[in-house]
Amino acid sequence: MAYELDEQKKVGLGLIGFGILFTFLAILLFFDRGLLALANILLLAGVALLLGWRSTLQLFKVNYKGTISFMLGLFLIFVRWPVVGIIVEIYGCIVLFSCFWPSIKVFLFQIPVFGWILRYPALLLDRFRS
Repeated sequence: MAYELDEQKKVGLGLIGFGILFTFLAILLFFDRGLLALANILLLAGVALLLGWRSTLQLFKVNYKGTISFMLGLFLIFVRWPVVGIIVEIYGCIVLFSCFWPSIKVFLFQIPVFGWILRYPALLLDRFRS
């Protein structure tokens, strides 16, 4: 295996997974403020455990635009503006983790069926036309 996961990184991935689950659940429940706050706390703790504390702090220090928008979205959720807060927070996540997009792209291309669809989107579109 190219990348070994120790126990701390497994817990971090679990926290990130629960954070994403609670975010979708909160959106389905009409932007429930409590679930969104819990999801944000789980996501931040999961990223910190997955990357390590020093790398997480460095990530937040280097990318000011993403950090400010993510924290502003978190603040807006806490002051009862969940719709605006989640929009600002999603923008902050995209900007904050934009350095990981090439790695995510390589990972997605290696998934057996999904990677094939991503590599050859014209084949999928040709089947839907006929």
